[in-house]
Amino acid sequence: MTNSLFIMVIMFLFGNMIFVSKHKHLLIVLMSLEFMVLSIFFLMMMYLMMIGYSMYMLMAFLVFSVCEGALGLSILVSMIRTHGNDYFQSFNLI
Repeated sequence: MTNSLFIMVIMFLFGNMIFVSKHKHLLIVLMSLEFMVLSIFFLMMMYLMMIGYSMYMLMAFLVFSVCEGALGLSILVSMIRTHGNDYFQSFNLI
C-alpha cells in the first residue's frame, strides 16, 4: 500500500514539474494537468478504499476532471484556429 502511495506522489510531482518547466506549448501543459488529475484520482481512490468510504466522491471528481479536459481542448482548438499553432509566444494577451 505504501509503495503505490509513493508512486502516486511521485507521479503528481513529475506532472507538477512538467507543468512548471514546459510552458512553451499549450498541449504539453494540458497533458501535464491531466497527468496530475490522474494521480490525484488514484490517490483519492486508494484513500477512500482504505477508510471504507463509498466511491461517489470519485464520480464527482471524474465529472469535474472531464469538464476541465474538454475546456482545455476547446481553448487549444480555438487557439490553433486563430493563431495557427499552440505556442504561447505567438499568443498576445494585450
